[in-house]
Amino acid sequence: MELRVNNKVLDAGDVDPQTPLLWVLRDHLGLSGVKFGCGAGQCGACTVHLDGQAVRSCVLPVEYVGDQEITTIEGLASSRDESAPHPLQAAWVEHDVPQCGYCQAGMIMAAAALLAEVDAPTDDDIDNYVTNLCRCGTYNRIRAAIHTAAGAKT
Repeated sequence: MELRVNNKVLDAGDVDPQTPLLWVLRDHLGLSGVKFGCGAGQCGACTVHLDGQAVRSCVLPVEYVGDQEITTIEGLASSRDESAPHPLQAAWVEHDVPQCGYCQAGMIMAAAALLAEVDAPTDDDIDNYVTNLCRCGTYNRIRAAIHTAAGAKT
């Protein structure tokens, strides 16, 4: 099975079509930035982009991906400029968002999808769109980082 991931065509090998995309990315393609959290599509640690839309990869059978472009946290910066972090990644550092860090890749991917749709999101926009869970409770810093990144978007 071939998948379009981070602007490359990658061979995932012989994969059961019902395998969740999460496990194909991690186990077959070695992209460990996407995390397993709940396995039920609730927490968002497994969030990736599918043709620019945030999706929960733990509940998406790989057979439904087809030829759509998958973007993982590993490909987020390189989709803009390989030498520079994505504005969200820079804002995450600036606002000291991560505590344990486990949810961060999925959280950033959800926020990136939001910023692709809404140039200047309100707190309500962020709360309604970025529904990922952070067990450390850094939601105020997450909102601040998203606002900062929105101002840095080009």
